[in-house]
Amino acid sequence: MSDANDDWPGRRIDHAAFAAALAERRAALGEPEMQRNAGSNRTASKKTLLAAIKQTGKRW
Repeated sequence: MSDANDDWPGRRIDHAAFAAALAERRAALGEPEMQRNAGSNRTASKKTLLAAIKQTGKRW
């Protein structure tokens, strides 16, 4: 937990601890393959962004 002194009233998450817990849960489930979003509701700007990413040889 963060000890930052500000006005945030919500819960604080230690990202390293969260990542470790998430990895542990995924391993316990046998590393399930997460379904990708079908993309049927994407905006034109999102489609353009994804096309640009694809041109670099990467996958979003």
